[in-house]
Amino acid sequence: MSSSRVSSSLYLLITFAFLLQNVLGRENLLNHRCSRTENFTANGPYESNLNKLTAYLNYQTPPTGFGKGSLGEKPSQANGIALCRGDRSSSECRTCVVEASIEIRKRCPYNKAAIIWYDNCLFKYSDKDFFGKIDSKNKFYMWNTQSVSDPETFNQNTRELLGQLAKEAGADSKFYAVGQKELGESTTLYGLTQCTRDLSSYECKKCLDGIIGELPDCCDGKQGGRVISGSCNFIYEIYPFVDGHN
Repeated sequence: MSSSRVSSSLYLLITFAFLLQNVLGRENLLNHRCSRTENFTANGPYESNLNKLTAYLNYQTPPTGFGKGSLGEKPSQANGIALCRGDRSSSECRTCVVEASIEIRKRCPYNKAAIIWYDNCLFKYSDKDFFGKIDSKNKFYMWNTQSVSDPETFNQNTRELLGQLAKEAGADSKFYAVGQKELGESTTLYGLTQCTRDLSSYECKKCLDGIIGELPDCCDGKQGGRVISGSCNFIYEIYPFVDGHN
């Protein structure tokens, strides 16, 4: 990316961030992680690169739902990605990514690597080149507190739906898939799978297969659940949760 484009993007992002001050804080923050050992010096070269990269990602991500970039030279190079949920509009994506980029710097002010997850997006950066590598270290579970009456059958149906959606996401240009499975006359199971687009199609499918394999640990017999990592995630529920998916 050119320095002039980054500078222009930074100015636009700062202006936009000020305009959003009254609406930020409405996004649903799920989790965050800060690197434990590597920090940067305030006002140093890494922070400068990270600031410009942040502006670039906020500018680049909303039109397609994914942004990726590197800025600077090692050892002060900043690498980052931003990903929005596949059913979110460009405006929803922009709002989430801007808030994520601001909030992660508050929570991890001098950490060289950090990741933050919202319901609508994730934002991740590091001084290391992590592109194309499955991130299974940054991961967490969420689940519906309600249980189903027949866990064994329900779990099998969930694995089947998510397994099919993993195949579809790996073959999709945006690494995103949604679908549903009828469980009876009155119950429908809904699912979503998604990967960050720095991965290959093979790596996306591998990442999703890996977290689907963690269903027993995450959400055994629960009406809904999520496994969310730094590279891929799934959601399932017995109610429609995707925009435009009824």
